[in-house]
Amino acid sequence: MSRVILVTGAGGPSGDAVTRRFTELGDTVVGVNRSGRGGALAVDLLDPDAVRELARRVEAEHGRVDGVIHLVGGWRGSPAFAQTRLEDWDLLHGLLIRTLQNVSLAFEPLLRASGDGRFVIVSSRAAGKPTQGNAAYAAAKAAAEAWTLALADALKGSRAAAVVLVVNALVHDGMRAANPDNAYKSFTDVADLATAVSGLWDEEPGAVNGRRIDLTP
Repeated sequence: MSRVILVTGAGGPSGDAVTRRFTELGDTVVGVNRSGRGGALAVDLLDPDAVRELARRVEAEHGRVDGVIHLVGGWRGSPAFAQTRLEDWDLLHGLLIRTLQNVSLAFEPLLRASGDGRFVIVSSRAAGKPTQGNAAYAAAKAAAEAWTLALADALKGSRAAAVVLVVNALVHDGMRAANPDNAYKSFTDVADLATAVSGLWDEEPGAVNGRRIDLTP
């Protein structure tokens, strides 16, 4: 039976790769982003009411949700710690934490009811090893990981799992074409990310729930 997979933050290279992977596997993919570009549903994930309505709509149209791949991202940095702008923190808090909170709270019951649900975020090594120039970003990623692991704790004993995939950075064909001399040695290709995401269904939920899996080459 094909799965119903929600991809939030769809439309970018990572979202395209994940969507392509699950579509090739015969699954139904529901893409979501703020603008609705690329044929995705236009939803403001900072609006909890809009996200709850999204959950109701997906359930009504597809009957269930088997996976939520949360790919909403963003980055801000500074030359030095003292030059960190708290406005950057406000932006990253919304993108990396608040959207995650709204989506996970709205979709947790559907994932639990799926019988084989997965909730996935992509984090960064910076969360565990912050530098002075990425204080806001690293702190936001660390908070996102903590929230996801709390969701994993809530899912213990169910047939669903929450997982953190960790990368140093992501790369796609467009980046390679624009900078052919860059080897991108420590970067994870978005196609490899997509394969890792789909592979989370190859194991029992309890075997992957709460795991922090490093995909850095």
